[in-house]
Amino acid sequence: TGGTAVILGPTGRNLGAGMSGGVAYVHRLDTARVNAQSLESGELRLEPLDRADLELLRGLLVQHVERTASPVAQRILDGFDAAADDFIKVLPRDFAAVQNVRQEAEQAGIDPDGDVVWNRILEVTGG
Repeated sequence: TGGTAVILGPTGRNLGAGMSGGVAYVHRLDTARVNAQSLESGELRLEPLDRADLELLRGLLVQHVERTASPVAQRILDGFDAAADDFIKVLPRDFAAVQNVRQEAEQAGIDPDGDVVWNRILEVTGG
């Protein structure tokens, strides 16, 4: 919960079942393998990557190649601009809402760990 995963190969069935936090960047995601109930209820979101996601993903792939010499990750890096379109971001709805509230607070100069933000997080997550 709350971590980041990069998945370069095929996923098992039921991807995202029970996912309560964190983000998964999945290469060539087969959406038929994603937990259908979580998608239908809106608890799980599939999104394209934004600029910040792409920077993070590139950095993680570089680290992966440095540590493992992964030929798959190296091929993706070699053609990153084209390959980036093959990634989907998978994240829980409430986790996305918390990220948005914290980011808005930081942009407004509000302490993202303060009471104001915490109360807003409770509002948006129904928590």
